Amino acid sequence: MGAALIHGIILAFGLILPLGVQNVFVFNQGANQPRFISALPVVITASICDTILISLAVLGVSVIVLNHYWIEMGIMLVGIIFLVYMGWVTWNSKTSSNASEVNTLTPRKQIAFSASVSLLNPHAIMDTIGVIGTSSLSYSGVEKVCFALACILVSWIWFFSLALAGRRMGKLDQSGKFMNYLNKISSLIMWGTAIYLLSRWAA
Repeated sequence: MGAALIHGIILAFGLILPLGVQNVFVFNQGANQPRFISALPVVITASICDTILISLAVLGVSVIVLNHYWIEMGIMLVGIIFLVYMGWVTWNSKTSSNASEVNTLTPRKQIAFSASVSLLNPHAIMDTIGVIGTSSLSYSGVEKVCFALACILVSWIWFFSLALAGRRMGKLDQSGKFMNYLNKISSLIMWGTAIYLLSRWAA
């Protein structure tokens, strides 16, 4: 049981760490919102979406997806379109000390946007289904539950910590220059990922 718990923590942390649209959005919310509590809808939504994806993967959805080529390719195609669009939106977004486009979103729109970057993100889907789901096949019973809970716990802690870090950076970066640079880098990563997925989908 202890091994499954540690495995889940290390695996989930390794998958969630890379810079991507989901992480950048959560970080931006922490930085741009006037209070940390204003970013909670995004943090909680992202955490719940990850919880759903992890639960589905551990329950066996990964086996279904990986055994049906057209499902995997469909997910990749939707993900490519999503990444290209989100890359464009992120590249053109402007962050300043006054306000930003993200900052003006209502809590309902923040939840909807957070859900989209979580559930339409091919990295989140394929990492969860292909890596966490496949890894969970090594466990059964209580060990599988511990493995899943460890992965879920890492997601919740990570998104709360990311928003807090964004809040801290928002106070330090009054000009918004750092966030603008971060947006550009994130956009390039999204487009690069889209190109990689396209080459894999077309192969």
